[in-house]
Amino acid sequence: MIPPIADRFVAGESAAEVLDHVSRLNGRHVGAIINLLGEHYDERPPVRSDAAEYRALAGDISRSNLDACLSVKPSQLGLDLGEDVFREELEGVVDTAAEHDVFVWIDMEDHTTTDATLDAFEALAHEYDGGVGICVQANLKRTRTDLERLATLPGKVRFVKGAYDEPAAIAYTDSERVNREYEALLEYAFKYFQDGPTIAVGSHDDQMIERAIALHDEYGTDVEFQLLMGVREQRQYDLAAEYDVYQYVPYGGRWLSYFSRRVMERKENLRFALRAVLGQ
Repeated sequence: MIPPIADRFVAGESAAEVLDHVSRLNGRHVGAIINLLGEHYDERPPVRSDAAEYRALAGDISRSNLDACLSVKPSQLGLDLGEDVFREELEGVVDTAAEHDVFVWIDMEDHTTTDATLDAFEALAHEYDGGVGICVQANLKRTRTDLERLATLPGKVRFVKGAYDEPAAIAYTDSERVNREYEALLEYAFKYFQDGPTIAVGSHDDQMIERAIALHDEYGTDVEFQLLMGVREQRQYDLAAEYDVYQYVPYGGRWLSYFSRRVMERKENLRFALRAVLGQ
């Protein structure tokens, strides 16, 4: 069983548990982004198993008439085994999801995966007419250039500050500098994405949320807000009264490694988790 400190952030170990959580979320007018925990596989069997579970989830979501989508990690679908493995498994998931009218997010991992992830997204965005989304990270210095590539593509782009401890040569490491970059990236996107992808604001920072709302009012570009399970949930419900809001909902048997790695990989994450547990 998942202990209380972790079950605030993880919706159980089974598909049935996560779907029950999503049903309750939908009752509060909040959608869900479902992620089966798992990453950095160096053998093919767990890749195939997770891909199969995602395909089954797409059918479950459709049959249950839930407001939910899927979120997959490249290393979960075999990127560490080769880009060809990743593309094959990812397309299988997206193809099944498209049959059930279920959207698929491709998460962004550390900087070594960025090019392969962007390439896969671009190919599938065209093939599946916007049925996929991708994440960009404000701490990476390359992201401004990447947005130019994404500006005219169909689909959705999630903006986050970046959780990975990247080298200073390629990333901003000062939190205030990352905040300034996040706001600058949002302004570019709201200005130039008007005929392109929907902007997804992946942040719990009120400064960023309010800035996105102001930019939405100014430019009219499509926007949604995405926040983590267990963090500022009342804020999620309040935002959902006026905007499209999605909660990122992880589940699965690998919750311990997920929770400990995410909390310990950066001291900012540890403070973040402690504040969430304390309701701050």
